[in-house]
Amino acid sequence: MPIIVNLDVMMAKRKMSLNELSDKVGLTLSNLSILKTGKAKAVRFSTLEAICQVLECQPGDILEFVEED
Repeated sequence: MPIIVNLDVMMAKRKMSLNELSDKVGLTLSNLSILKTGKAKAVRFSTLEAICQVLECQPGDILEFVEED
């Protein structure tokens, strides 16, 4: 998939655990884990906004487009 999710990188930079992010964003651990591992097929803008607010980052810090060969 050409969209790479760098949520784990941003969480590490902010020294935040999955449990802490889950509590602050209001998502279940399982849904956040699916997003973090790149298995999500879609993400709501409201979810992306909440994650960016908590992690104090931009959507481009979390999502990256990489062309496939």
